[in-house]
Amino acid sequence: IQAAKKRIGGQAHVTPVMTSRTLDRRVGAAVFLKCENYQRVGAFKFRGAYNAMARLSEQDRRRGVITHSSGNHAQAIALVGRLLGVQTTIVMPKDAPATKRAATAAYGATIVEYDPAEATREEISHDLKRKHGYKLIPPYDHIDIVAGQGTAALELFDQVESLDMLLVPCGGGGLLSGSAIAAKGINPACRVVGIEPQLADDATRSFQTGKLHTVKNPPTIADGTRTPSLGEKITFPLVLKYVDDMKTVSEAAIVEAVQFLFFRMKMVVEPSGALGVAALLSGSVTPQRRVGVIISGGNIDSPTMKMILNT
Repeated sequence: IQAAKKRIGGQAHVTPVMTSRTLDRRVGAAVFLKCENYQRVGAFKFRGAYNAMARLSEQDRRRGVITHSSGNHAQAIALVGRLLGVQTTIVMPKDAPATKRAATAAYGATIVEYDPAEATREEISHDLKRKHGYKLIPPYDHIDIVAGQGTAALELFDQVESLDMLLVPCGGGGLLSGSAIAAKGINPACRVVGIEPQLADDATRSFQTGKLHTVKNPPTIADGTRTPSLGEKITFPLVLKYVDDMKTVSEAAIVEAVQFLFFRMKMVVEPSGALGVAALLSGSVTPQRRVGVIISGGNIDSPTMKMILNT
């Protein structure tokens, strides 16, 4: 993670840390929001994508890169491909948010659509990899991706004096496992908690049982957490080793958090990015004295935001 921080230096933004007296008062703690919604492509995913692609051999760069993603990782791979001169192909579900799809295309990626009811994105990307010789860079179960994502937490610790607790959204576990490793490396006493929607609680059940659970196409508003499971090879073992607890939040709590961040803090945050704030506001997590929260992204389409703000 330290090496990744040097590698992405000058490419990834050093994102701001925001605070709110109102939020602190409501939850009874000092809360520090690490705002990755202000990262390039509007999400933390740029960190991992740049770290992984910067490490590719010249042969792999010439082959081109393929990945599968509902949006933020897709945009990140597409943008990094443009920056490094690497052809990128992205397998995206046909119901991916319009803003994420449009941005991915604008960065120059080739988009391959699929129907989640008929096939898995992993199957399609592996088939294309075999057919064309592309280099596969998956969204989370990849050590360079995990290291890159962990730089967000590393940076947060550089920006604040200390933290007693760190809340991190969890989809496939790349951000959570990387952040947990960084946090424990700096302060072993810092309590790291992953946050998931109740409707997409595969990681929570996996954490609690020690066996990998799967939830396919969960109907949560937090589209960034619709991954079927943690990564079997890398992120699941890392979560078990470094994360202290997993908690879930309701759809109503996620909506309330997005509303709070918009109306009280003037921040545009996508539902997946608001999970940590949702956990605090709803009482799913009992905060310690100084709490860091990773706001993972701000890529939300207008129909979803309109629905949330009018709820």
